[in-house]
Amino acid sequence: MTNPRFLDDTPRFLFFTGKGGVGKTSIACATAVRLADGGASVLLVSTDPASNVGQVFGVGIGNTVTPIDAVPGLSALEIDPEQAAEQYRERIVGPVRGRLPAAQVASIEEQLSGACTTEIASFNEFTELLTDAAWTAAYDHIVFDTAPTGHTIRLLQLPGSWTDFLTEGTGDASCLGPLSGLEKQRAVYAEAVAALSDPARTRLVLVARAQRSTLAEAARTQAELAAIGMTRQYLVVNGILPEQHADSAVDPLAAAIRAREQRALAEMPEALRSATTDRVALKSTNMVGLVALRSLLEPEDLPGQPGPAPELAPAPLSALVDEIAAGGHGLVMLMGKGGVGKTTMAAAIAVQLAERGHHVHLTTTDPAAHLVDTLVGGLPGLEVSRIDPAVEIANYTDRVMRTKGAHLDEQGKAMLREDLRSPCTEEIAVFQAFSRVTREAKDSFVIMDTAPTGHTLLLLDATGSYHREIQRQMGPGMHFTTPMMKLQDPEQTKVILVTLAETTPVLEAAELQDDLIRAGIAPWAWIINNSIAAAAPSSPLLRLRAAGELSEIAHVRELKAPRLAVVALLAAEPVGIPSLLALGDGVPALAATADSRSS
Repeated sequence: MTNPRFLDDTPRFLFFTGKGGVGKTSIACATAVRLADGGASVLLVSTDPASNVGQVFGVGIGNTVTPIDAVPGLSALEIDPEQAAEQYRERIVGPVRGRLPAAQVASIEEQLSGACTTEIASFNEFTELLTDAAWTAAYDHIVFDTAPTGHTIRLLQLPGSWTDFLTEGTGDASCLGPLSGLEKQRAVYAEAVAALSDPARTRLVLVARAQRSTLAEAARTQAELAAIGMTRQYLVVNGILPEQHADSAVDPLAAAIRAREQRALAEMPEALRSATTDRVALKSTNMVGLVALRSLLEPEDLPGQPGPAPELAPAPLSALVDEIAAGGHGLVMLMGKGGVGKTTMAAAIAVQLAERGHHVHLTTTDPAAHLVDTLVGGLPGLEVSRIDPAVEIANYTDRVMRTKGAHLDEQGKAMLREDLRSPCTEEIAVFQAFSRVTREAKDSFVIMDTAPTGHTLLLLDATGSYHREIQRQMGPGMHFTTPMMKLQDPEQTKVILVTLAETTPVLEAAELQDDLIRAGIAPWAWIINNSIAAAAPSSPLLRLRAAGELSEIAHVRELKAPRLAVVALLAAEPVGIPSLLALGDGVPALAATADSRSS
């Protein structure tokens, strides 16, 4: 048994971070087991909102330290992010409830309902693990599944209190709310950040797949963390298809996937090349149970002959497009986490509607200009526009600084500018740009790629205050329509969730569905993208992976997805209108060339 390089001279704290679906929970769990098997006492801590650590070990784990009986020396703890966030919110909102108008309290609560609050509340929970030696003395190593982002750590480093700012400026669409509760623990946070920045105590491991999108995300995370002093990071590229399972004579699809992954690794962002890197092979099964975890960091021997092809009922994308087309016009918004393929799905829906004779405007933030270049002028009735997030963020930031920042001192302006670097700002700025084309949906189809989350939509609506103000101004009996009303009306707007047939992406999509329902927006359909089962592979390894997808597809059906399409894993990037049209038919893997992971 050989250790991966990220376990050489293992420090006390190990953090694993990466996009959803890259396998960071599996890597973290396998690491904890490996260390415990070597005789160390280990505490495994998960702060992942979609944590499945308990599922991985097959035991119930909660917000208390739980020994893993099957692994002597290993204990686990799942910090419930929602519970932590609720307690955090109540500490801030409780003192002003009954003292401020109900509308202001509701607005503050909404500002504290997003991802920023959840992340900071979770960090609030595990700072004790970083700073209280008496509490953690029993453990040689503490392994964290999901590290705080660079944005969160920068927030924790900021001086001062936002309480007055929040009280005076409630209802703004931003992530200011979480900051109002930080002051009391400023010294503890400073000590925690110092521990994170000390390579002798802490090692941060970026987890990615051999895909352009996740490697680019890892490079962004590395740059963010390096900017605040966390310069020594390790990289694990997970789930690489082994060469011996990519024989083109046995399975052309497997060979194409292998070639695509090797190309992504060869073109890895320059910033990642200096990181100490381990490559972990794709395994045949989901990482559930100790046998699977102990095999994750080791080579795997598979049978030479493929098992039977899994049976999957057809669920073509074209069926969804037919139903969308029947309406004659409308707004279609595709939502989902990064890397699930929303851009490609948006483009596929757009070209299939245009092929049916409809006028379609596809608007996207996809940085891959080749997609827009491929579509422009390629089909009568299809208009394509690309929104540059950097330009929209700059415009939005300038506007906020000219208004909200006009009367702040230099420290206040610096804090506001930092807040405007949050993910919420990008969603809001991009959505405002998208909103400029929504009026076209009265007479044609508008397809939106990269839509905002339900939390952001609620912030944009300022907890209904805009709607109520319009209602007040118009008076009783007057007819009016606000942007939120359009999004909540399934006759005008169809929201489609895009995910993968993997545990974490499905959990994240389910959370997004709950978030949207809270905003009064019911998803119209789901798309499971990049399905190996739908691709009918021949490779023994891919056949085993395909069989494992069936339970996730069944789970999506149990989540009461009103409509479902399953799109096959394909071999290469989308090139031209024909490949996007073919996506709708559920064609076999090599009958078209498309890589829906590219967005």
